[in-house]
Amino acid sequence: MSNLARKIQQDHYQHQEEKQSVKKVIKQTKSLLSPGEKIIGIAFVAIICFGGVKIVSNQAEIYQVNKEIQVTQNAVNSIEKSNKELDTQVKNLSSFERLREVAGKLGLDFSKDSVKVVH
Repeated sequence: MSNLARKIQQDHYQHQEEKQSVKKVIKQTKSLLSPGEKIIGIAFVAIICFGGVKIVSNQAEIYQVNKEIQVTQNAVNSIEKSNKELDTQVKNLSSFERLREVAGKLGLDFSKDSVKVVH
């Protein structure tokens, strides 16, 4: 080979090496996020996760309280129903006819003079 051909070949080889070295430098300096941006991003994600967990836990507490309220209301309703039934039973047992019947069985006599009506 002649010197001219070797010189051209060496120039071509050196030119390729320069392109490769330039590419490597560009890859090393290129970064998507700075460390400060990464910290801010992680903090933002942590806050979002904490908020989500807090919302879910609050909803669970609200559900529990509502469940307890419903159980208590059912107990109150059943007691009110029982009280109404007992009140009706008291009215039936304290009727004049029943009292007269029980007094007659016990040997008591009702006369108009000895009976007083109290309201």
